[in-house]
Amino acid sequence: MEATELKTVTDLLHSAEERIELINGEIIKRPMARSEHALIQSNIADEVALFKRKDGLGGWWIMTEISVKYNEHQCPCHDLAGWRKERVPHRPTGIMNVIPDWVCEITSPNHERKDLFHNFILLQRNKVPYYWVISPEDKTLIAYELDNEKYHVTFSIEYGAELTIKKARIPPFAETEIDLQYIFGDD
Repeated sequence: MEATELKTVTDLLHSAEERIELINGEIIKRPMARSEHALIQSNIADEVALFKRKDGLGGWWIMTEISVKYNEHQCPCHDLAGWRKERVPHRPTGIMNVIPDWVCEITSPNHERKDLFHNFILLQRNKVPYYWVISPEDKTLIAYELDNEKYHVTFSIEYGAELTIKKARIPPFAETEIDLQYIFGDD
C-alpha cells in the first residue's frame, strides 16, 4: 500500500485550478456557486456591514470567499470570515495566516460534510470564537460560540412562513438585530 503525499499551502498556491481549497492535505474543488448560496452570502454581508465601517473597538474586517491557513495541510476557503479590528488593526492581505474571530459557512448540496463536520472540528480546534452554518435548502441558521474550547449553540432557527421571529441578535453581532427575512431572501 502506497502512502499518499499530503498537499501543502505551497501546492495550493501553485495550482492552476480555480475555486479550490486545501482540506486535510488534499486539494479539493469547490462546488459551483448557486443563486441561493450567493444571495444568502450577499445578504449576510449586508447585515453585518455596519461592523465593517467601525474602527477599533467594535470594528471588523469581514470578507467573502477568503482562504485561511490554519496549518500547512489546512487552508479552506470560507464563505464569510471576520477579524476584530482591535486584534487585527491593519487591513489583511493575501491568504490569511491569522485565525478568524468569526466564520460563516453556507452549505452546498453534497458538500455539507465539510461545513458540518470538518470545519466545525477545525475551527473548534483552532479556537475560532464564533461559527455560523446556514443551509439555504433547509432555511436554517445555527450559530456556535466557543466556551471552554468547545462549541455551544447560541442561536438556531429553522426559517419558515409560520416563523414569528423575523429579527434576532446573534453573537458576535448581538449589538444589532440581524434581519432573518432579508438573509433568507424573503424581504
